[in-house]
Amino acid sequence: MRISVLTTLMVCLVPFASGVAEEQRLYRWVDVDGTIHYGDSVPAEYAELEKQVLNEHGVTIERLRGKKTPEEIAEEQRQAKLATALELQKRADQALLATYMSVEEILMHRDRRVELFQAQSRVTELYLKNLQRRLDGLMEAAQQFQPYNDDPDAPMIDPDLSNDIATTKETIARHKENLVRFEQDEKNIVKRFQVDVNRFIKLKGLDQLMSTQPSE
Repeated sequence: MRISVLTTLMVCLVPFASGVAEEQRLYRWVDVDGTIHYGDSVPAEYAELEKQVLNEHGVTIERLRGKKTPEEIAEEQRQAKLATALELQKRADQALLATYMSVEEILMHRDRRVELFQAQSRVTELYLKNLQRRLDGLMEAAQQFQPYNDDPDAPMIDPDLSNDIATTKETIARHKENLVRFEQDEKNIVKRFQVDVNRFIKLKGLDQLMSTQPSE
């Protein structure tokens, strides 16, 4: 490792300079070739290197980080995401404990939510049956018209009837999609509440309590 001549002279002048300028800062850095530099300022080409700040006695009083490596940046981002996740989990835990007093309360809340989805499903299923009966009637009426009748002498279907059939089919398709969504929402809510139950048990230490109870 080498020390540049110019900077060596600067080190020698430090005691004299300290008497003129109060708390003069001296920087020390090592370039990519291993040469040690000293100076009261850092040239632009060395700005991204790690530097030490020395007092008038040559003692390091501060370290200035250089440019971060991609790995360091990635690690900082990972730590930031982890800290955010931990903070969100902390808030969720506080809300969970403030909302429920027992596992039974969580399950009761879950059951009420499930009942709402089941009620929506029942209403939708009933509506679909009525729509299907309506469509069957429309299709029966349409059988005497083209294009539902193969007889070339059959009259062309009335536009109102044709539009009614199309609208009814679209409504049936839309409510079938709703029915599938209600069923999926019910499954999702059960899963979500199970996560809350498991977390509540862990936060309350009930898992340890249950594990210490003798089996019958």
